[in-house]
Amino acid sequence: MTETISPQKLAHVVLRTAQFDKMLDFYKIFLGARVAFSNGELGLLRYDDEHHRIAIAGIPGTTKKEPTSAGLWHVAFTFNSLQELLTAYTQRKAHGILPAWCINHGPTTSMYYFDPDGNQIETQIDNLEPEEADIYMQSHSYQENPIGVKFDPEEVIGMLEQGVDAEVIKKRIDIGPKDFRDIPKEIIPYS
Repeated sequence: MTETISPQKLAHVVLRTAQFDKMLDFYKIFLGARVAFSNGELGLLRYDDEHHRIAIAGIPGTTKKEPTSAGLWHVAFTFNSLQELLTAYTQRKAHGILPAWCINHGPTTSMYYFDPDGNQIETQIDNLEPEEADIYMQSHSYQENPIGVKFDPEEVIGMLEQGVDAEVIKKRIDIGPKDFRDIPKEIIPYS
C-alpha cells in the first residue's frame, strides 16, 4: 500500500454558529486576531501568516451544540514559551475569559477554554522536542497517565516571578494512574 502525501500545514478551522457577533468578538480577543473579512454572516480572522486561521459562519438554523455527541473535541494553539502562554492567560483573564482546566500533559503544558458556543480551545506550549515527546509517550509514566497533572496558572506565574526556571516548571511530575474518568465532566461530558 502506498503512503498518502501529507499536507504542508493545517490552514484554518471554520466554526458554524447562531451567535455570529459574539463568536467573532470572542475569537478576536482570544487570539489577538484582526478581522480580514466580515459581511455579518461570514467572518475571517487572521493573526499570523495565513490569510485566515479561523472562520466564523453565522448559518441560519444552527442549533446548540450537544456536548456528548461525536465530533471535533478541541482545537489547539501553540505559544513559544511558558511566559507567553501565561501572558496570554493574564490578558484573557482581563477580558473575563478564564480556562476551565489547566494540565501539564508531559509533552505539553496546556490550558483549556470554551468559546460562547461551547467549543473547546486548547492553548499550549511544547515541553519537549518532537523526538523527545515520542520517547516520553512510550515511557511507563505516560502509559500510566496520558492525562497529566493539574496546575494553577497563578501559582506558576508566582514561581516564575520568584525566579524558578521554566524548564523545571514544565517537567511533569508522576502522580500515578489517570484516565478519561479523571478529566472534569465540563471538559469531557460523559454519562
